[in-house]
Amino acid sequence: MNAAKNNEATELTYRDACREALRDAMSRDERVFLMGEDVGHYGGCYGVSKGLLEEFGPERIRDTPLSENGFTGLGVGAALNGMRPIVEIMTVNFSLLALDQIVNNAALLRHMSGGQFGVPLVIRMATGAGRQLAAQHSHSFEGLYAHIPGLKVLTPATLEDARGMLWTALEDPDPVIIFEHVMLYNMMGTLSADAGALPIDKAAVRREGKDVSLITYGGSLPKALAAAEELSKNGVEAEVVDLRTLRPLDDETILASVRKTRRAVIVDEGWRTGSLSAEISARIMENALWDLDAPVARVCSAEIPIPYSHHLEEAALPQTPDIVAAARGVTG
Repeated sequence: MNAAKNNEATELTYRDACREALRDAMSRDERVFLMGEDVGHYGGCYGVSKGLLEEFGPERIRDTPLSENGFTGLGVGAALNGMRPIVEIMTVNFSLLALDQIVNNAALLRHMSGGQFGVPLVIRMATGAGRQLAAQHSHSFEGLYAHIPGLKVLTPATLEDARGMLWTALEDPDPVIIFEHVMLYNMMGTLSADAGALPIDKAAVRREGKDVSLITYGGSLPKALAAAEELSKNGVEAEVVDLRTLRPLDDETILASVRKTRRAVIVDEGWRTGSLSAEISARIMENALWDLDAPVARVCSAEIPIPYSHHLEEAALPQTPDIVAAARGVTG
């Protein structure tokens, strides 16, 4: 359902909100087009672009061959020539095949050209585990891309962000990567008819609290909110910070929360070693060490390839009880 054409808030899924964002962007600007594997006739691997081929035609909804390096390079070239391409990479593991285009071209061309060229390219990709897609299709590489100067990295975890961050990303003169967690696509919610563009450089406090800061992003946000509700039953009021943007990190919001609660638990579906959680922990220690009443705690995925078996997959990923236990550990 097209939420933008209704006068009241509409109930829809995260998937629908992503589709509304695409529809809105393509209606606003004829330079915007979507390309990727199965985005047209099939409607996208996760159904996000379903119906858009019929609405906008094959010139703007372009099915591509199975060649991530090739069509990501086409996106870079189109952006350099005045278009506003949206490249959909089916899942994050396939983006490894396009690393040369993403890292050595999209991210570096402004620097390498002395500021003469920008690459206003948006790359969307599904990320994360939880759907029994086995090790090769269950990666969380957000931290890898957040490591790279020249990129902006977004992780919308709410319907409002899924709907509102894409247009702002398309207005950016440099490349933006948007990670959509696979476990969020079926999430139901309501979206206001006047939902519009949102900033892509600010974290959001999703729940106020005073005892511990739960800092997370993407698919782990619902788990952190559930953990906060569980903790409140025992008198521990957790503040939940949704990072939303991983590069640049919103240090101001993170540190303000930690200075208020004096304790921090970072929830990151990536592996612990060399992770985004390690970077955030270091920033807290560098800037707010004397505000802490306990060491920073981290809840990450087990350091193994994600298993196919459902119960082993669940055990390998950060879950609500793990977050609760970590928060109780730092609050004593």
